[in-house]
Amino acid sequence: MIVGRDIIVLGIQAWDIEIGSNCKNIAEEMARFNRVLYVNAPLDRNTKKKANEDERIAKRVRISKGLEADLVGIKKNMWNLYPKHMVESINFIPDGFLYDMVNRRRNGTFANDIQTAIDRLGFKDFIIFNDSSMFLGLYLKELLKPRTYVYYMRDYLTKNPYWRTHGLRLEPKLIAKADVVVNNSTLYAEYGLQFNKHSYMVGQGCDVSLFNDEGGKIPVAEDMKDIAKPIIGYVGFLSSRRLDIDLLIHMAKTKKEWQIVLVGPEDDNFKNSELHQIENVHFLGSRDSSVLPNYIKGFDVCMNPQLINDATIGNYPRKIDEYLAMGKPTAATATKAMEYFSENTYLAKTYQEWVDMVEKAINENSDALQTQRKACGLSHSWENNVKEIYKHIDSFEKGWPK
Repeated sequence: MIVGRDIIVLGIQAWDIEIGSNCKNIAEEMARFNRVLYVNAPLDRNTKKKANEDERIAKRVRISKGLEADLVGIKKNMWNLYPKHMVESINFIPDGFLYDMVNRRRNGTFANDIQTAIDRLGFKDFIIFNDSSMFLGLYLKELLKPRTYVYYMRDYLTKNPYWRTHGLRLEPKLIAKADVVVNNSTLYAEYGLQFNKHSYMVGQGCDVSLFNDEGGKIPVAEDMKDIAKPIIGYVGFLSSRRLDIDLLIHMAKTKKEWQIVLVGPEDDNFKNSELHQIENVHFLGSRDSSVLPNYIKGFDVCMNPQLINDATIGNYPRKIDEYLAMGKPTAATATKAMEYFSENTYLAKTYQEWVDMVEKAINENSDALQTQRKACGLSHSWENNVKEIYKHIDSFEKGWPK
């Protein structure tokens, strides 16, 4: 446990972004017992051009002109910095010496803005927690001289064209110079180990309080009560980039007595798929996140029928924690990330294995297994996730075991 420290969190997602973010959850948890400065990425020239279309960008322009404060309080022990100085957009520069020279200058501009906040807040002996900012965070260890520099990997960013251009070369350099590398996937931890022996899998947090069905008080959703059993269900965005439509068709046709229930918005490929013509497949549409536990409650088996590709192979599947927190038998594609859950889930690689594993999940369910699953899902809180991160920071600061 780390208490009473000053922590600087570099977020590749700004604090005022509408969607959720692991990094924001981690920062809030850290702020329970420490002072935390959450630093947004600085405004760049290409983004500035959109100021007339986006109020968040317009706000950054006003801050750059001194018309609004750059450092604002979020809550007790927590502040958000909007860097005042714009940086150049340089991803178009060929990878190599020229890019490095200009990027070092950008790092210096960014570091100066952060330093002004450090001085105003009186931060001392601080920790930098870098959420995958591999370009603008590349030289901050040297420029800001933290007590500990932590690099956090939670996505395969270099599979994205923007990050790949320079990230394939630069991210390994940043990993190598970090004091501690923490990852929410076994795949990323193994990748980090190629460049830094202090690369660790720390799992991920999840707010599973909504899915805690202690006492059985969560009712089954009304629109599920007339669907026959057994129900094999999924909640979440129905994305053909991430989910295997052909697998779902195979299961529905192979086991016609199973009811395949899909809860969530669909992309075009799902909307136009054969699944809509199969009698035992039920699309219930998009639902507010607050009622998802009511749907999961009605599933006999929960599933995550992922494709295996760059978008899925390493990503931590948060919905697995939600399924397990409700004690549900859970089947999933055997990705690298799912190894973390292997003791409490049914993992399959082929279509036939999928059918076999779901059948097994239905047949061997028990009170004891439900209790075990609940304990697993509920243990993956943000508090426990941050404690795991702290453990490795603490080991570094006390001197690694020989």
